Amino acid sequence: MSLARHRLLPVLALLLALSGCSFITPYKVDILQGNVVTREQVAALKPGMAREQVRDILGSPLLASVFHADRWDYVFTLQRRGQEPVRRRVAVFFKDGVLVRHEADELPSEQEFVATLDARRGEGGKPPVLEATEEQLKTFAERNKPLNPPTPASAASAPATTNFPPLDSTGGAR
Repeated sequence: MSLARHRLLPVLALLLALSGCSFITPYKVDILQGNVVTREQVAALKPGMAREQVRDILGSPLLASVFHADRWDYVFTLQRRGQEPVRRRVAVFFKDGVLVRHEADELPSEQEFVATLDARRGEGGKPPVLEATEEQLKTFAERNKPLNPPTPASAASAPATTNFPPLDSTGGAR
C-alpha cells in the first residue's frame, strides 16, 4: 500500500503544477491597423474638394483600387485581448477628381478616440485634455531653459571667423 502512495504522490504533484499553468496567460499587445478617422475630420469634408485636399484632411487611403479609381477606402481596426474588435470604415467617392460624397460608420470624436487608447483608465473616466493651458506652457518653458543662454554682449565679443585644424597631417588641404 505504501508503494502505491509513493507512486501516486509525484503524479498528483505533477497534476497540481500543470493545473496552475492554466491561470497564466501570455501578454497580448493591442493591435491597431489602418487609418484613424475622427468625426471632426469627416465634418471637414465638403463636396467639390480636390483629391489633394481630401488627402490633407484624412491622410492617404488604406485602399485605393485600380478597378475603382474614383473611390478611396479608409479602414481602421483595433483588437484588444478579451474585447470584441473595433472596426470603422469611411469611403470617399470622387468624380473627375472632385469629392462627390462620402459614407462613414459611426465615428468617435478625437477626444473619445484618445480616451479609448488609455487602457489604464477605468470605465466612465473623463477623456484626457488635449490642450495645454498657458500656465502649463510657461512651466514647460521654465523647466526647459538652456543652462547658459548666450547673452548679447558675449555674442558681440565672439570672433567673426573660426580657425579649423588642418585636414591632413601635412598641414594643407588636398
